[in-house]
Amino acid sequence: MIKKISATLAFIIIVLLSLELWIYHQKVLIKEDTIMAFQRNEKILNFTRMFIDKVLRAEGEVPFEDRLLLENAVRDIGNQEILTQWQEFTDVETEAQAQAEVKDLLEVLIKRIQF
Repeated sequence: MIKKISATLAFIIIVLLSLELWIYHQKVLIKEDTIMAFQRNEKILNFTRMFIDKVLRAEGEVPFEDRLLLENAVRDIGNQEILTQWQEFTDVETEAQAQAEVKDLLEVLIKRIQF
């Protein structure tokens, strides 16, 4: 009888510890996701600031070094939709196309920020 009670208690303790471990693991995963979202948001905001400073406020053509910095920053974000929209912006041939693509790029950047 005591062995049966001991075995039952041991089983309950193991189940409770397993549940506690699973809950802890879920919390860690949520924190990791939050950290990754924060880092991605930071990259998006940094690129957006750089884009505004180096492209939208530029007087004349954007220097090669700045274009390279922007290209590396947008690739570092790691989002295909943002990269595709960036490439569409960089491939424009007219001022009207550039204005439309800037609006689309800024919209995609804002939509990819996670709260």
